[in-house]
Amino acid sequence: MPGNAFFDEMYTQDGESRLHYRGVQAYLDRLGAPEVQRRHALLDLAFRNQGITFTVYGDASGTERTFPFDPVPRIIPASEWKGVERGLTQRVLALNAFLRDIYGPGEILKDGVVPRELVYTSSHFRREVHGIQVPLGLYTHIVGTDLIRDDKGEYLVLEDNLRSPSGVSYLLANRQAMTRIYPGMFEAQGVRPVQHYTSALLELLRSLSPRDRDPTVVLLTPGMYNSAYFEHAYLAQQMGIELVEGRDLFVADGHVWMRTTAGRQQVDVIYRRIDDDFLDPLTFRPDSALGVPGLIEVYRQGRVALANAVGAGVADDKAVYAYVPAMIEYYLNEKPILNNVPTFLGSNPEHLDHMVRNAESMAIKAVGEAGGYGMLIGSASTREQRDEFLEKVKANPRNYIGQPLVALSRHGTFYPDTGKLEPAHVDLRPYILVGKEVTIIPGGLTRVALTRGSLVVNSSQGGGSKDTWVLESDAPPIAPVNQPGASKADKAASEAIASVTAGLIPEGGSRKAGKSGRAGKAAGRKIGDRAERSGVTVSGARGAASSKKTTPAKRAAGSAGKTAGTSKPPAAKSVPAPPKASTKPEPAKKVTGKAAGKGGDK
Repeated sequence: MPGNAFFDEMYTQDGESRLHYRGVQAYLDRLGAPEVQRRHALLDLAFRNQGITFTVYGDASGTERTFPFDPVPRIIPASEWKGVERGLTQRVLALNAFLRDIYGPGEILKDGVVPRELVYTSSHFRREVHGIQVPLGLYTHIVGTDLIRDDKGEYLVLEDNLRSPSGVSYLLANRQAMTRIYPGMFEAQGVRPVQHYTSALLELLRSLSPRDRDPTVVLLTPGMYNSAYFEHAYLAQQMGIELVEGRDLFVADGHVWMRTTAGRQQVDVIYRRIDDDFLDPLTFRPDSALGVPGLIEVYRQGRVALANAVGAGVADDKAVYAYVPAMIEYYLNEKPILNNVPTFLGSNPEHLDHMVRNAESMAIKAVGEAGGYGMLIGSASTREQRDEFLEKVKANPRNYIGQPLVALSRHGTFYPDTGKLEPAHVDLRPYILVGKEVTIIPGGLTRVALTRGSLVVNSSQGGGSKDTWVLESDAPPIAPVNQPGASKADKAASEAIASVTAGLIPEGGSRKAGKSGRAGKAAGRKIGDRAERSGVTVSGARGAASSKKTTPAKRAAGSAGKTAGTSKPPAAKSVPAPPKASTKPEPAKKVTGKAAGKGGDK
């Protein structure tokens, strides 16, 4: 099981479970492969019936798929997480200081720490908002930072996602599913909760309001055809706020208003899941039908707040990323706690020469792309593919960076076809909320390459996710049990599964055709009910009750977060796919639906 070329999260080089994994390993051993297989199959069924899916564009076999989930959690001990937390806090403070500076006095540019031309030539730099005073002086309030571990086990930052980081709904859904299906696994482990995320997010958004009393917060979505629409609907429902599209909002009398069945209602804070380009056709792209005409003028006057702020994307430009360590030293007078992956800039002639000569052992990426687009993985490409790609790099070197290939860490993963744990590569995206204080949700979204031998954690290419545990201590005890199988709560879950899967899920774990609808929903209810009667609390943070006033977007969403939407987890940045032709459709006269929706989240 342990790897020699890769850091193994779960096992030592001697093949022994690491101390913080011994409780989970013992639990899985007691449970046995057949029972884990049954629960694994039911988990997939429950995700499908709850609409926890993602969208793959350009797939002729169908766009909507269940997000694969592995039941073996990634576990981070307390002391290890403390260092990660400190490093993430340091990083987001420096990035906000950088954004505040470049849209203001520009001291870091005058001092030559970051090249002026690098910032001003970024496609995400927005001159239209230069000089705006943003609430709390913060530009990026919701951050998703992609972390990987090298062969020595060191955490490295691969990318900062500062525009519309996606995937947190899967983090929350994973934890809720685990507490229902594997309640005994949590006993005596001291796992820190994550379900308070939506409450903390709502509190942050309210704090940005230009009005002190009873602010109105909405979530702006591109619509139901967006790949992350499930997440938009889920978060709006959990926070108790309105889910709106651009057509639900309008500008009048110097304010932004929402159309409701009871008349117009003033909007104070917009949590937008739409890229800058599509926000306001009067300021940015005139062909956008997703935004709100006149929004940016109201924003400039300080009468509405946007999260994240317009222009924040310049700081997650892959070329600007290379200067984040210098930003930390410049603004905070500190050494970086979390290091970057070594990065070569195409705009630097010496770096460009290195990229060209070493392309076979590098990942070369377009600075403004995501999701595997505009990317070359040297070791997975042919000589002809490399030569063709490098011609594009030479023609526009500012648009490309190069990074050495990093051996992603591995984690024990359950494969139903063998009933065994096998190593699979993983990365991690923690979520950071930046307001008056910095709040980091313990853990994050762990993505896993479920295809054997693959380094690609992207869900559209066979990847899935894991629940991520952060422990209260470094080495929790093995949970005591009276007999093999575990506690009352776990026995109750097992009995519930057995009662609803008889004739539905064969011993091998696959689902019989034609049985997935009502039976799956009943299964989820029975498991939850029995687990709760046995003393297992199923967490689920709820915001304030949503207004009964409805918007067209909210009516389209239905029971947000409960019924099927379309969603897609964040694109894999750490192990990008081999280069391929972009499947992004060309914009029509009015940008709507899938074409614009693809750009909203990362």
